[in-house]
Amino acid sequence: MSSHENEVSPMPRPALKTLTYSAMHFAVAISVAFALTGSWHAALAIGMIEPLVQTVAYTLHERAWERIGIGGRRVPEAAAEAVG
Repeated sequence: MSSHENEVSPMPRPALKTLTYSAMHFAVAISVAFALTGSWHAALAIGMIEPLVQTVAYTLHERAWERIGIGGRRVPEAAAEAVG
């Protein structure tokens, strides 16, 4: 058995990137909220809620783009004729 077989594989790059982006997003949201309110209690409350709301908003935004055919998907002919 080689020494490599017992090693735990590192976190996949996309997962690590998502995790670090989430941490940065929370830090920025809390910092901006503190700068605006001067209150750590308000900053933490806003900073914890805003990224969650943003995630939902992003999901809805992506679905809307898929529905209207933007972002690499073909626009249905009827919609293309209405636009053009």
